[in-house]
Amino acid sequence: MTTAEQESADVRTPTAGATAAEDDTWWTHLGEDGPEGGLALTRLHELLVRASRHQVWRLRGLLPGADADQIDDLAQQAADDALMSVLRKLPTFEGRSRFTTWAYKFAVLQAGVTVRSQAWRDREVPLPDSVALPDAGPSPAQMSEATQLARAVRDAIATELTPHQRRVVLALVVEGVPIDVLADRLGSSRNALYKALHDARQRLRQALVVNGYLDESPSRSTS
Repeated sequence: MTTAEQESADVRTPTAGATAAEDDTWWTHLGEDGPEGGLALTRLHELLVRASRHQVWRLRGLLPGADADQIDDLAQQAADDALMSVLRKLPTFEGRSRFTTWAYKFAVLQAGVTVRSQAWRDREVPLPDSVALPDAGPSPAQMSEATQLARAVRDAIATELTPHQRRVVLALVVEGVPIDVLADRLGSSRNALYKALHDARQRLRQALVVNGYLDESPSRSTS
């Protein structure tokens, strides 16, 4: 699970003791002037601070050396940013969940953004122009084995398959022709081509087993 997925999954409402009626009413005063509006704003901020602090502490492994004061400061920053996001998105709240649960998500996600930003603040962000691939070339022995196997497969295709099976295998597997296109060109059907491909694979496998390139399947070796 990624960090973002963990953050999204870890959404818990920290107001379990509050009644549903309270959760359904207090937030409706957000944006109002007067005591009720101010109280609702304070309550929302406190909720977001708790959520942010919880999440920042969960992610503190990304901040080696950070002390409790620094973590708390980050939590406050995240809560302030989350507060602005909640207020902007308030008209979109449809009441499908408790408001506290809905708002809590903003703080959790914002805390993750804040922590990662802090973790990368003094680190160089690499912006390469090309991808550097490791040298994973095969050894001479591996090259020899692969060459021998390729020759064995080629010979098996030439000698063990019927002309129709050979055309189907080469078209579908080697040339990458879509099976619908091949069926139309051959005047056949998808099922018929799947059957031909299945039979061809069985013949090729058996030829490779006989010549020692593949092991016998357990079901056959024990029969």
